[in-house]
Amino acid sequence: MTVDSSTEIPRLRATVRDLLALSTIPEAWVGREPPAIAADLADLLVGSLELDFAFVRLSDPTGGQVVEVTRGNSWKAFPEWLQQHFAEFGQISRKEIVTNIRGAEESCSGIVIPIGVNSERGLVAAASDRLDFPNQIDQQLLSVAANNAATAFQNAFLIKELRSAQEALRANEQELRNARDELEIKVAERTAELRRSETELRDVIVELQRREAYLAEAQRLSHTGSFGWSVPSGEIFWSDETFRIFEFSPSSNLSLQTILERVHPQDMPSVEMAMAAATRAEGIDLECRLLMPDGRIKYLHLVGKAERGETGSIEVIGAVMDVTTRKLTEIELRRSKTHLADAQRLSRTGSVGMEVSTKRIFWSEEAARIYGYPPGTEPTPDLILQRSHPDDVNLLKDVLKRAAQGGSDFDWEHRLLMPDGSIKHLHDLAHYLRDEAGNEEIIGAIMDITERKVTEESIRRSEAYLAEAQRISHTGSFGCKVSSGEMFWSEETFRIFGYDRGAKPAVEAILKRVHPDDKAMVQGQIDSATSQGKDCNLEYRVLLPDDSVKHVHVVAHAMKDKAGNLEFVGAVTDITERKVAEERIRGQEAEHQQTLDFAPQLIGVYGPNRERIHVNRIALDYLGLSLEEWRQTSERHAFVHPDDRARDRAHFDRALSAGSAYELELRLRKRDGTYRWFLARLNPVRDDKGQVRRWYVTCTDIEDRKRAEEKLQQENVALREEIDRASMFEEIVGTSPALQTVLSRISKVAPTDSTVLITGETGTGKELVARAIHRRSNRASRAFVSVNCAAIPRDLIASELFGHEKGAFTGAMQRRLGRFELAEGGTIFLDEVGELLPDTQVALLRVLQEREFERVGGRQSIRVDVRVVAATNRDLKAAVANGTFREDLYYRLNVFPLEMPPLRARRADVPLLVEYFIDRYGRKAGKNIRSVDKKTLQLLQSYPWPGNIRELQNIIERSVIVCETEIFTVDESWLSKQSHDERSGGKLYLSQKLAAKEKEVIEEVCEKAKDEYSDRQARQPS
Repeated sequence: MTVDSSTEIPRLRATVRDLLALSTIPEAWVGREPPAIAADLADLLVGSLELDFAFVRLSDPTGGQVVEVTRGNSWKAFPEWLQQHFAEFGQISRKEIVTNIRGAEESCSGIVIPIGVNSERGLVAAASDRLDFPNQIDQQLLSVAANNAATAFQNAFLIKELRSAQEALRANEQELRNARDELEIKVAERTAELRRSETELRDVIVELQRREAYLAEAQRLSHTGSFGWSVPSGEIFWSDETFRIFEFSPSSNLSLQTILERVHPQDMPSVEMAMAAATRAEGIDLECRLLMPDGRIKYLHLVGKAERGETGSIEVIGAVMDVTTRKLTEIELRRSKTHLADAQRLSRTGSVGMEVSTKRIFWSEEAARIYGYPPGTEPTPDLILQRSHPDDVNLLKDVLKRAAQGGSDFDWEHRLLMPDGSIKHLHDLAHYLRDEAGNEEIIGAIMDITERKVTEESIRRSEAYLAEAQRISHTGSFGCKVSSGEMFWSEETFRIFGYDRGAKPAVEAILKRVHPDDKAMVQGQIDSATSQGKDCNLEYRVLLPDDSVKHVHVVAHAMKDKAGNLEFVGAVTDITERKVAEERIRGQEAEHQQTLDFAPQLIGVYGPNRERIHVNRIALDYLGLSLEEWRQTSERHAFVHPDDRARDRAHFDRALSAGSAYELELRLRKRDGTYRWFLARLNPVRDDKGQVRRWYVTCTDIEDRKRAEEKLQQENVALREEIDRASMFEEIVGTSPALQTVLSRISKVAPTDSTVLITGETGTGKELVARAIHRRSNRASRAFVSVNCAAIPRDLIASELFGHEKGAFTGAMQRRLGRFELAEGGTIFLDEVGELLPDTQVALLRVLQEREFERVGGRQSIRVDVRVVAATNRDLKAAVANGTFREDLYYRLNVFPLEMPPLRARRADVPLLVEYFIDRYGRKAGKNIRSVDKKTLQLLQSYPWPGNIRELQNIIERSVIVCETEIFTVDESWLSKQSHDERSGGKLYLSQKLAAKEKEVIEEVCEKAKDEYSDRQARQPS
C-alpha cells in the first residue's frame, strides 16, 4: 500500500481522534459483548491507520475470557508468521517489529504490541505494505491505541460489574423490605454479607483508581489530556496532563478567559468559531497554538464531542494533544526540503537513487529539469537513455547495469542530446549503501557541468588563438618573480631569443642574447625596474648564434602577489621587420623629397589636421618664402584668395570627417601679391588602422584654362540666348493663330511649377506640349517621366505610379520605385488621366495636395518634389457630372488649362507639316523628294483629318515608303475611307538647322580652347 504524504497528517488526526474517543467514552461499550468490543477496535484500527491486516486479542480483568478478532485477508504471510510464533512461544512479552515478510503476491512489514506484562491483557498486531511502516509515529499511535483500548475495555467491564452490583443491591434492598422480618433474624448474616460486598466494592474502586492511574500515565506519555466543559455554567474539568500542557497549576482556578489568554492571537478567530460551534452542540476538531508567558509556542490538536443532557444543557467532552514536537519536525522537514531544492537549483545539481532490490529509480526535481523533463516525471532507464548522447549510450547502459547489481560506487562524465539539438555535459557521482535490514541502495548526484565544459573549451581555444596570434605577430609573453628569479616564457618568446623549448628561462639567458652595444643599457633598465618596482619599456638588439641581428621591443608591468613579492609580466615583440621597413621608408622619403622638389606643380605635405610639414621648391619659389617661414605661418588659409577661403575650409572639413580625397579650384597668392587659379587635389595617406597620417596636396596652375573657360562661357551664354530665341518649341510646327495662342500660353506657364491640364482630341500633340513646358521650366535638367494611364492594366496603375514594396502582392519579388519617385525634381506627364480608377484618383489627389504618398504595401510616407502635367481627350466636366471622375481632383489638375486645337482648325499649318514629315521620313528612307504634287496638297488641305496630326503623320510616312519619284503624291483612296467632318490643322517648325548651328559653334569654341591650353602647357618649364 502506497501512502500519499499529503493525506498522512489528516489520517493521523482521525486516528488520534478515534483513540481519544476510546479513552473518554468507555460507556459506549457498557453492556456489549467482548467480541463486539474487540471487533469495533479492529475495525477502528484498520480504518484509522489504513492497515492491510489487524489482529486484536483482549482479556477480561480476571483473565478468564479471551476475545480475538482478525481483519484483512489480502495476503497471508503475516498471520502465518503470527500463528507460528504463538505455537512456538505461546506468548509475546515485548513489542516486535517484523520487516520484509514475503508473501505470494507482495512483501509487507508488521508489528506486534503486547498489552500488559507478558500480554496478560491482550495484544494488538498490525501489518501494511507501506515502505516506511511502521515508523515512529505508527508505533507510538498503535501503543497508545492498544493501551487506551485495553484500559477502556477493562473500565467498561468494571463499570458493567459495578452496575450489576448496584442492580443486585437494589434487588437485595427490595427483598430486604419484603423480608424485613426475616432480616431481623438474619441481621448478623446479612451484615456479614454486606461487609463482604463492601469489601468487594472497595476492591473494585481500588481497581478503578488503578485504571485511572494507567490512563493518566498514558496521557502523560502521549502528551494527550482530557477535558470537560459545561457550556451553560462555564464549568471546566481538566485532567492532570491538560494542566501540564497548558502549564497551569492543578490547583488553579480555571476560567474560560484565563484559558483564552494563552491562545495565540492569530488563532483566536478559529478558537472562537470552535467555541461557537460547541454552543450549537456541534463537535470540535481544530489545531491552534499557545503563546506561553516566556514566548514559547506550543501546537495543540483539540477534539471534542458535544452532547445535550436531559435538561437540554450542553456538555463538551474531549481531548487535547500536544503536537509541538511533530509540528516543529514537519516545519523543519519542509524548510530542509526547500533549502535542498534551492541548493540543487542554484548549483545545478540533482539527486538520484536506485533501490537495488526493486530496480526502482527516483530523482529530485532538479535532476528531472537537467534531463529536460517536467518536475514529477517518474524516471525509468528508457527515459534516461532517450536523452543520452548516441556516443555515450553504451557507457550509460553499462553504468545502469552495474548499479542494478549493487555493491559499486560510480564517478563518470557523459553527455545528453536535448530535443532542441543542444548538448549538456553531466558529472555523475554515486555511492552504494546497505542499511541494518540489508536493503541496498545507490545514492548519488547529477551535476550539470555544461558551462564548465564550454568555459574549458573556450580557454583551450583562446590559448591556441593566443599562441597563434603571438606567432603571427612575433610577440611573446613572459613572467618573472624577482625574489626567486624564476621566469616563464611562451613558445614565441623562446623562438624570438633563439632558444630551444627545453632551455631554462632566466635573465642571464636574455643578457646572453643582447647585442654587445646594447647590453649596458638593458642591464641598467633591468636593475632600475627591479630596484624601484616600476614598469619597463625599451627597445634593443638581439645577436643570435648565427650572427643575425633582431630588433625587439620589450614592455614589462610591475605588480605584487598576495604575499607582497614583486613580479613582472610583459611582452617581447620582434620588430626587426618594422625597423628594416622604417629604414627603407626613410631612404624612400629622401628620394621622394628630391622628386617633389623637381615636380612642376606646387606640392605640399600636411599632418592629419593640416599641420605644415613640407612643401617643394617650386611652391616656395611661387610664394617667395623659405621652408621654415612657410612652416611658421600660423594662418591656415594665408595664401588663399579671401573669396575662396570659406569654400576651401568647407571642403577640408568634409574631407577630414570622411577621410576621403577631394579637389577644388581656388586662387593662390603669388610672391608679388597677384593671384592665379590652381586646381588643388588633396589625397589622404592612412596607417594600418585606417587613420589619416598625412595629406598630400598638389596644385596645378589652371589660370590660362580659367580664362579660356570664362571666354567660352560668355560666348556660350550668348549663343544659347540666340538659340533659345530661335528654337523655343523645337518639334511643334505651325504658324496658325490658334497654335500661336497655345504657344504663348506655354511660354507663360512653363517657368512656373503650376499644374497644367492639356485637353484636346487624339493626335493633336499633347505630349509635345508637355515636353515643351518641361524644357522651358526650371526643371529642364531633371527627368521628364511620361505615363500613359490608359495603357497600363488597371490593377497595376497604382504600383506603376507609386511603386510597391517587396511582397505587396503576388509577383512583387522586390521593391520597385514608382514613376513619381523617378521624376523627383522633374516633371511627370500623366497622359489619358481621365482613365484612372477612383482609388488611384484618391492617391493622386493626395500627391497633389500633400506632395507625399505611400508605396503599395508600404507604411512609410514618401515626400516628392514633382511638377504634374496631365492630358486627356475626354470631357472631364462631363465625367465629373456623371461621377466617374472626382471633382476635387479635377480642380487640382485644372490649375492652368491648355486646349490643343484640332488640325481642322489649323489648315494653314498643313503645308508646313507635310514638308516637315516628308523631310523626316525621306531622309530616314534614303529618298530625295524635291516637291509635292499640287493636287495632293489641295487634297490634304481639304481633308478633315479626324485623326489630327497623328493621322497626317501616318499618311505621309506610308506615302514616302511607296513613293518612287521625286514628286510626292498620296493615294486618294487612303483619305476617302476616313470620316468627313470639318476638322483640319498643321504647322511646321524646323529646329534641326538651329540645333546643327549650335553644335557647330560649340565645337569651334571648344577646339579653340583646347589649342590655347596646349600652347600654355608647352610654354611652362619642365
